[in-house]
Amino acid sequence: MNKELLFSITKKDFIFEAIRGSGPGGQHRNKSHTGIRITHKASGASIAATDSKSQSINKRNAFSRLIKSKKFKSWLQIECAKYSLNDYEIEKWLNEQMLKRNLKIEYIE
Repeated sequence: MNKELLFSITKKDFIFEAIRGSGPGGQHRNKSHTGIRITHKASGASIAATDSKSQSINKRNAFSRLIKSKKFKSWLQIECAKYSLNDYEIEKWLNEQMLKRNLKIEYIE
């Protein structure tokens, strides 16, 4: 089976912001921007990580969480469908996803 690269995602597709952590941790945590917020431009998925005092560890954690997020995964599915299916098949697939039995709606109070 021959594998073909459909599309690629690079650093340019993301916005990286250094943010201050909150909570316990003393002066270092309150004054330094060790937290990271990563936003994927195309999908709008955004995740922040402030778990560690290390910015590089927070960047790794945020990116890992971002690619596991529902919003990013949905965008990825649609992008893959665009490149591997024709227009009719994409429309059919999207309509199938929008059927009531396939939608999972969660109410948050």
